[in-house]
Amino acid sequence: MKAVETVPVFERNFDGFMRYLRDVDASPASISPKRFGQVLRVDMQTLATKAHVHRNTISRAPDAESVQHYLRESVRVVRAATDIAGSVEEAIYWYKNNPLSTFDYKTPQDLVSEGRTETLIRYIKSLQAGFAG
Repeated sequence: MKAVETVPVFERNFDGFMRYLRDVDASPASISPKRFGQVLRVDMQTLATKAHVHRNTISRAPDAESVQHYLRESVRVVRAATDIAGSVEEAIYWYKNNPLSTFDYKTPQDLVSEGRTETLIRYIKSLQAGFAG
């Protein structure tokens, strides 16, 4: 019998996405790495690798600044992409999977991991303005 995947339930808009990501068991200002991983369908090891932290940091210190910084930067990019795509689901798909020719065919997720969020946000804004694409 095939295992049924659990799809995270959140309102299908950016505000619902943000409410879902809130870590109610930790600091009121924290994004839940577990919930972020569920929505993006990323295991905790991969999330730790992308955030450049030890795999145990994700579970033992989810409020660590290094973890939260990566999550906040990822959410910024998803927000900017949602503003263009009109759908948080489309934005997440783009964030994880779209190799961008402007950035040597790296995905937005890879660029955030490399610390290139500001450059990526400028690129998204140029797409929104119709200057690139």
